[in-house]
Amino acid sequence: MYLPKSFQETRAEVLHALIRDYPFATVVMHGADGLVANHLPFELAGTALLQGHVARGNELAKADGMQVLAMFQAANGYVSPNWYPSKHETGREVPTWNYAVVHVHGRLRVIEDKTWLRGLLEKLTDRHEATQAAPWHVGDAPEDHLEKMLKLIVGVEIAIERIEGKFKLSQNHPDANRAGVIEGLGERAGVRDAELIELMQQAEERRDG
Repeated sequence: MYLPKSFQETRAEVLHALIRDYPFATVVMHGADGLVANHLPFELAGTALLQGHVARGNELAKADGMQVLAMFQAANGYVSPNWYPSKHETGREVPTWNYAVVHVHGRLRVIEDKTWLRGLLEKLTDRHEATQAAPWHVGDAPEDHLEKMLKLIVGVEIAIERIEGKFKLSQNHPDANRAGVIEGLGERAGVRDAELIELMQQAEERRDG
């Protein structure tokens, strides 16, 4: 991807944090009929593996050994030039879009092991049910139903060969403009604007730290 140095994020802990906070990825590979994209949540296992599962009918279930690209996207949003103090001084500003993404390149492995697959489902479920008042657990379902469901899916694992992050959060603007963007996002209060503000503030803290 196009990656100007000012937006490049290389710290592993920051990249891994985005994957954990936004685990729903777009996975792209080159299939028999050209590029194919699928969408699924992943669990980051340690620092070197992404683990998930797909239906047996999914192209990924037949892609053992294929090179893939998994893209994770955090909050994003339109940035108005009206939010920049410099715009009101010179008029020399234009709209843009702020966002943060992580790209993972690696080779896919398809896993048929039912014990491994059930363990992954338990990890995924326990993680995403943790905020519920009465969390649902895999073991709550009847065993015969689980056995039936497990036969319909396969595990997929991506060994991370290369990881890159692009955090485009107004770093190429002076402090006053970045503050103006944060203020503008706060006033707009769109669906993802609070999350985008948090990303920008975290980037400021990392820079100052």
